Amino acid sequence: MELRQLRYFIVVAQQRNFTRAAEILNITQPPLSRQIQLLEEELGVALFHRTSRPVRLTDGGRLFYEQALQVLGRIDQMVASTRRAGLKEKQVLSIGFVASMLYAGLPTLIGRLRQSAPELDIQLVELLSIQQIPALKEGRIDLGFGRLRQTDPNIVSTVLYEERLVLAVPPGSELAEADGPLALVRLGEQRLIVYPREPRPSYADQVLNLLLQSDVRAGEVQEVRELQTALGLVAAGAGVCVIPASARQMRSDVHYRPLADAHATSPVILYYREGEKSRWLTLIRGLITELAAAPKHT
Repeated sequence: MELRQLRYFIVVAQQRNFTRAAEILNITQPPLSRQIQLLEEELGVALFHRTSRPVRLTDGGRLFYEQALQVLGRIDQMVASTRRAGLKEKQVLSIGFVASMLYAGLPTLIGRLRQSAPELDIQLVELLSIQQIPALKEGRIDLGFGRLRQTDPNIVSTVLYEERLVLAVPPGSELAEADGPLALVRLGEQRLIVYPREPRPSYADQVLNLLLQSDVRAGEVQEVRELQTALGLVAAGAGVCVIPASARQMRSDVHYRPLADAHATSPVILYYREGEKSRWLTLIRGLITELAAAPKHT
């Protein structure tokens, strides 16, 4: 199997037309069709439904398309990294993060990292925790910061600390009449807003499991795509939402109550590939250790 065949296949899959794909690739259609045919013969499966117009991918073709994109993306990244090293350009370090990390110390960490390693070109990529695991394995990111415990043997997960959770409640509501700690049992029969809606498992499942462990049943559960939306709905009086304590900085028009239960926490986790020996990982872990001495969010 040749890389050229993979690139040909991807263009045909995207264009859904052999003639248009051949024009884009600047070749004639017969050699293009022949290369796709050779690829199918090697795989032992048909990749396209050729009788339909436009052509459609088979089930095997869809799976192969996803994998081909990952393979070529990793190769392109490898080529770019090698060229940068050869030209002594800045090395790129891609860091995945969940949105709540922007309020849990990530900006401070990145600032320290830029000071300590000005030769680094740091790229920040917002990804849900569950999305960071395949991104690490495919080489699309080098490190990740998330909140989901995982069991993939190829990925190391280091819990940096357990962050306290708070309940965001609508201003003027009964629960907003006090500021003190609130027991999880008080969430019973409340309309609960959780995020993200998908993909799962996610932080939403952490919150729902937290209530399940405490034998608390919410009155109704509304799932939304992101934290910002959840807090906006709380501000509008649509329900309550359990969030990491650091995310209180996001909105001032919502009332916050700390959750009293000792297990009402969410982990902040550093992800990286098993066997990773990068000196940047060593540097980042050292910076995290330094920052751990600073006051934590409560």
